[in-house]
Amino acid sequence: MIRNETEYQEASARLADERNRLTEHRARLKETGLSDEEIKRVIDPMESFHLQLKEEVESYERLKRGEFEELENLRGLGHLLISIRIAQGMSQRELARRLDVHESQVSRDERNEYFGITLERAIKVLDALNVRLHTKVEIEPQREMAYA
Repeated sequence: MIRNETEYQEASARLADERNRLTEHRARLKETGLSDEEIKRVIDPMESFHLQLKEEVESYERLKRGEFEELENLRGLGHLLISIRIAQGMSQRELARRLDVHESQVSRDERNEYFGITLERAIKVLDALNVRLHTKVEIEPQREMAYA
């Protein structure tokens, strides 16, 4: 996950470089006389990396536009906290200042997507982000669990 503007710029530049490298590599392979199927086998891992990087860049761009994924039973809360900070254009340094913690703590928390965060800590982060989280509760029937 891209967490800041510097990582975004680096990923965007890497994406452009990879795109060019992929095109050049494909052309060189064609010159060697390999079949389309052989070229595909060689190129597939590179294209897979390219597509993954492209998705990360596009995901960051969606976050900057304020487009968030829905939460279900608070799963993804850590990702949402990071997403809100990104959407607001706030740096990790600024969030750390507002939380009165060291920037490395925010960096570590975000790298782990706030895994194991307490509800109290999540509220502090939301307050530091000046965000009020509203939820609509929907009660769905529980799926039956298979017991062995």
